[in-house]
Amino acid sequence: MKTTKETKQAPVKPVAKKVAKKAAKKATATTGKTTGVAKKATATIKKATAASKKAAPAKTAAKKAAPAKTVAKKAAPAQAAPKKAIVESHAALVRRARRINRELAEVYPYAHPELDFENPFQLVIATVLSAQTTDLRVNQTTPGLFAKYPTPEDLAAANPEEVEEILRPTGFFRAKTKSVIGLSKALVEDFGGEVPGRLEDLVKLPGVGRKTAFVVLGNAFGRPGITVDTHFGRLVRRWQWTDETDPDKVEAAVGALFPKSEWTMLSHHVIFHGRRICHARKPACGACPIAPLCPAYGEGETDPEKARKLLKYEKGGFPGQRLNPPQSYLDAGGIPAPPLGAG
Repeated sequence: MKTTKETKQAPVKPVAKKVAKKAAKKATATTGKTTGVAKKATATIKKATAASKKAAPAKTAAKKAAPAKTVAKKAAPAQAAPKKAIVESHAALVRRARRINRELAEVYPYAHPELDFENPFQLVIATVLSAQTTDLRVNQTTPGLFAKYPTPEDLAAANPEEVEEILRPTGFFRAKTKSVIGLSKALVEDFGGEVPGRLEDLVKLPGVGRKTAFVVLGNAFGRPGITVDTHFGRLVRRWQWTDETDPDKVEAAVGALFPKSEWTMLSHHVIFHGRRICHARKPACGACPIAPLCPAYGEGETDPEKARKLLKYEKGGFPGQRLNPPQSYLDAGGIPAPPLGAG
């Protein structure tokens, strides 16, 4: 019994105490390290959470800002200079319009119809053929046509298929063949083979409207008329002479601004300017002689050097549209157009 009691109450040996203390220290150190790592991890998580919270509004802002970029891209073309609306009396409009015409007369003293012709018959045929094509293409085509059919009588009796082949380069050649043969027959049957010199008679001819009639009257008979082609209508609206789009209404509105005696040359000045400087898509504003008078200045290139590169025909040093232009055009530096097939 004594032995058992002593065993139960026996004190722990010193070695065992040391081992227990080391084990306790290691456990404490491990716990401390674990706690430190845990603290560091917690701190890292907190930092990441804070960063993500800060980043979230930025992403939201970026998303909100994204449409702005798209809007900016879409809105880019609208950065062109806006057209200045001119508020002026009729008298002021007349003065401005006439001044523009005087300026253009100085720039284009050699302005002329850009169709080659030797007589009224050739001019009316060439003008009918100029629909939906360039004057250059017509001028390259009519020499062959008039060489084979020099008079209304000849063309009236022509084989349509042969005429179609000649007119093919002008486009819409079947419809144009029908018009020029029908026109020639009407001249022979109703006017003794002569082109009439009255508006009311000209517009009765197949393929002849007011525009064609005024081209013929003004340039073959010396009778004033306003030619409202694509260039003329576009420029007078750009200059705010009128906002009409119907050719007959444009003719009436512009005609009221000028003496009748100026109508034919006015048409040439405006059309020449539209073909050489005041282009439809990219006008050469920086090289325009009437820029101070133009309410649309700034719609095109305003840098003088860049604008000069946009000039066409004699203003840009290139061949014109007529194979046989007037001497005044050649004296001004104009270059004749090449014949068909010459490149």
